[in-house]
Amino acid sequence: MANALAIAGGPRLTDREWPRWPQPGERALKSLEDVLTSGRWTISCAYQGRQSYERQFAEAFANYCRSALCVPVATGTAALAIALEACGVGAGDEVIVPGLTWVASASAVLGINAVPVLVDVDPQTYCLDPAAVEAAITGRTRAITVVHAYSAVADLDSLIDIAQRHGLPLIEDCAHAHGARYGDWPVGAFGTAGVFSMQGSKLLTCGEGGALVTDDADVANRAEHLRADGRVLRPEPVGVGEMELEETGRLMGSNACLSEFHAAVLLDQLALLDGQNTHRIRAAEHLESRLGEMGLTVQETSPGTTGRAYYRFMVRLPDEVLAVAPVDRIAGALTAELGFAVMRTHRPLNDNPLHRPASRRRFATDAHYLEQVNPARFDLPVAKRLHDSVVSFGHEVLLAPLDAIDDIARAFRKVLDNVRDISR
Repeated sequence: MANALAIAGGPRLTDREWPRWPQPGERALKSLEDVLTSGRWTISCAYQGRQSYERQFAEAFANYCRSALCVPVATGTAALAIALEACGVGAGDEVIVPGLTWVASASAVLGINAVPVLVDVDPQTYCLDPAAVEAAITGRTRAITVVHAYSAVADLDSLIDIAQRHGLPLIEDCAHAHGARYGDWPVGAFGTAGVFSMQGSKLLTCGEGGALVTDDADVANRAEHLRADGRVLRPEPVGVGEMELEETGRLMGSNACLSEFHAAVLLDQLALLDGQNTHRIRAAEHLESRLGEMGLTVQETSPGTTGRAYYRFMVRLPDEVLAVAPVDRIAGALTAELGFAVMRTHRPLNDNPLHRPASRRRFATDAHYLEQVNPARFDLPVAKRLHDSVVSFGHEVLLAPLDAIDDIARAFRKVLDNVRDISR
């Protein structure tokens, strides 16, 4: 039984403790206490005589992304919806969305009464396929959203060319890619706007949060209105006890402001990000080398990538292995050996239980709209193949020492050598 798989009753390959996530830095508790006693817990409260944490983070993150402006918001989903609307997308407009991504990529489009057009992905990078984008553009297309997925950066040269030729804004969704670079420039700074999620699993996190970055002052101004009930920060100084937000009446918005607590945590996390990414890259490259010796293929990135950010480490299994056991059984066997969750990719959005517009009456504006937003009308063969052949694990595992990374390689070897034991 010594070599038997753990899932079949054998001993687990390792009982080591793996890194947890999130990991607070040294300044987090002090900053949170400072907010707690400051008399101002959000920018929609009265000014207290000093720059808010929200403004501090906006300036720091804009600088980090080499963008002129940053608008912090409450969630990554809000950041995407606000970016689209700030770029002029509205009711009935079509927005190109990758078919292999988290459901928010589509639900944010639905949230502004637009139509998500699901497009297939590249089989090597798992990111939006430029040729499929070109084929999906119609006279109703008003924007392209690209997700830098898992640990890859999309083919930005091709996508920027398509967007410019068709006169469309390109929105970069960088929820997986904090710190990634393309052509030695940070992702998020290439499109009309870049959006980020700071949800609890993300590389830069405060539990729940988001941000929009842009060089376009008009886009940023509209985004500010949209995230603060039609209000923007006053350009002139204000006194203690006065409101820093000005009611302009130029554009109606909703409330999606980032709290001071979240902003304070983000400043702490931003200081740690580059060091953590460097550790992850070293571990990922080491593991890729070990897995390559077994004939396994990891997710590739586009040729213009000059710095990767590993949100999830993705491994594609050989067809001959999948002919013996399905991907979910192999993921379960790896989980049992290692003691952390090994999972499949996101389920493609044309067949995802989380993406069901017809389940909400708010989208039943008319029969034609419900037909247009029906995800089943799209064919995503590459996304389906990836979902049926790729296993992955979270970035926190890559913060372990290299001897622990070797355990991961040994677990893959053990499962591959005993794959017939999990064929049922």
